[in-house]
Amino acid sequence: MAAQRKTPRRKTDAEAKAPRAAKPATRKTPARAAAKKARPKAKPTVRDVVLDALADMKAVDVKALDVRGLTDITDTMVVASGTSDRHVKSIADRVVQRCKEAGFRPYGLEGERDGEWVLLDLQDVVLHVMLPRVRQFYALEKLWEGGAAAA
Repeated sequence: MAAQRKTPRRKTDAEAKAPRAAKPATRKTPARAAAKKARPKAKPTVRDVVLDALADMKAVDVKALDVRGLTDITDTMVVASGTSDRHVKSIADRVVQRCKEAGFRPYGLEGERDGEWVLLDLQDVVLHVMLPRVRQFYALEKLWEGGAAAA
């Protein structure tokens, strides 16, 4: 059996000419209005911006180390690898770009010309992007392993 489709009922002339009933007004309570206004989007931290940019650029073996108890120069040290010198450079460029867009000013950028190891200083976060062989040689994770891995 085929299902029959119902068509909407047509209004009579009297119904069409009759004034519409007003919908009851919905009042927003001050608490609801204030709650909507009080929820601005939280500004991302520089660590979040860096890790998101690294994920977007497909950085390899990303480690975020909490080094607050070990040094006063930074809170987080992020170590990541790229697959080639061009990839390392582009990862560093993208992180700088995203940080500037988010309002975080990079304090220093070193090693971009060679592309084997790029160091980016963002004050609260220091980022090392390296080729895998360079990363294995210097073993920064072992040097800073006293801090707990944050990611």
